[in-house]
Amino acid sequence: MRGIWLATVSRLDWPPLASVNPANSATRISQQQEALKAKLDKLKELGINTVFFQIKPDGTALWPSKILPWSDVLTGKIGEDPGYDPLQFMLDEAHKRGIKVHAWLNPYRVSTNTKPSTVAELNNTLSNQPPSVFVLHRDWIRTSGDRYVLDPGIPEVRDWVTSIVAEVVTRYPIDGVQFDDYFYTESPGFTLNDNQTFKKYGAEFNSKADWRRHNTQLLIEQVSRTVKQLKPNVEFGVSPAGVWRNRSFDPNGSDTRGAAAYDESFADTRRWVQQGLLDYIAPQLYWPFARDAARYDVLAKWWVDVVKPTNTRLYIGVALYKIGEPSKKEPDWTIKGGVPELKKQLDLNESLPQISGTILFREDYLNQPQTREAVSYLKDRWGS
Repeated sequence: MRGIWLATVSRLDWPPLASVNPANSATRISQQQEALKAKLDKLKELGINTVFFQIKPDGTALWPSKILPWSDVLTGKIGEDPGYDPLQFMLDEAHKRGIKVHAWLNPYRVSTNTKPSTVAELNNTLSNQPPSVFVLHRDWIRTSGDRYVLDPGIPEVRDWVTSIVAEVVTRYPIDGVQFDDYFYTESPGFTLNDNQTFKKYGAEFNSKADWRRHNTQLLIEQVSRTVKQLKPNVEFGVSPAGVWRNRSFDPNGSDTRGAAAYDESFADTRRWVQQGLLDYIAPQLYWPFARDAARYDVLAKWWVDVVKPTNTRLYIGVALYKIGEPSKKEPDWTIKGGVPELKKQLDLNESLPQISGTILFREDYLNQPQTREAVSYLKDRWGS
C-alpha cells in the first residue's frame, strides 16, 4: 500500500483557495474538479495506490449529508451547496485510475477556531437542513485550545459520530474509513473541561484519564462494529500519534521519549490492535532514524511486534512535510534533499513483512520546491 493523506481542513491540500469565490458556481465547480483530477494524475504517476481523503474536516461534510452541513472549505460558507458531490467525484476519478479511497474523518472537531465570526456562521446554520451540531446540541460542545470540539464522554456524541460513519459507508463505494489522532485534543494550558460529564458518567472510574480512555475505546468499538455490520469489506483504521506509551511509563511501551497517545489523546491504540477492532493501524512515525527521543526504526519495530500476533495490518505514516525543512533537532531531512532519510525509511518498511505499506503526510508537499528531489526519488522507486 502506497498511500497519501489529502487534507481539506483549512484547504491545506484541496480545494484551491482561488476556486472558492469565483465569478460563478460553474467556474468554481470546474476549478475544483480539474484541480482534483490533476492531483490524482500525479499520484498515479508516482505509483500511489490509496488516497486518504478528508471528508469531515470538522463539524461539516464534503458530501450531501443528512447529518452535517456542507463544508465551508468548498464555497466559503458553511451549509452552502457546492453544486456537486466532492466525495462521489473523488471516488469516480480515483477508482477510474485504479486508486483506492479511504474516507478520513476527524471525529470530534467542530471548528478550527473560536472567532466571533465563526460562531456567527455556525449560529446561522440554524435554518439550514441540516444545521450544525453547534446549534443543535450546544450542550455537547466544549472548547479545547482554540477550537470547538465535541465532548467524547457523552454517549449521544459517540452515537452521533457513529451515525455519520454509517451514512458514508451505506451510501458510497469507499474502500475504507479512517480516524486521525484527534480523540481528546488538549494542549498545556488549554484543557478540555469535561468535569460535569465525568461527574455524570465516570463514577466507577478511579481516574478521569481511565474514564477518558474508556470513552475513546467505546467509540472505536462502536464504529468498528457498525462498519463491519454494514459492509464487511470496508476497512476501518486509525492513524494515531506514533508513540503509544514510553517505556519509562510502561514496560510494554517503546524506548522513546515522545508525546504518547495513551496519556495525551487518551487513546489505547495498542489495545485496539490486540482486540481486533481495526483492519489496519497507521501510526504517524514522523521522525528520522537519528532522532534519539523517537527513533523511526525503534518505533517501526515496536509496532511490528504489536501487530505480529494479530490480523491488523500495519501501515507507517511518513513525514513528507518535513523533507527539505531545516531543523536543528532533525537535520537529516535536508541532507541531499532528504532522499537518504526517505530511502532508509522506505527500505525498512519494505524489509519487514509485518509492515504492509507507507502513507505520506501530506499531498500538497509533493508540489513544494523543497521536496523536489524526494518526489523524483519516489517516482523512480514507486512509479510505473
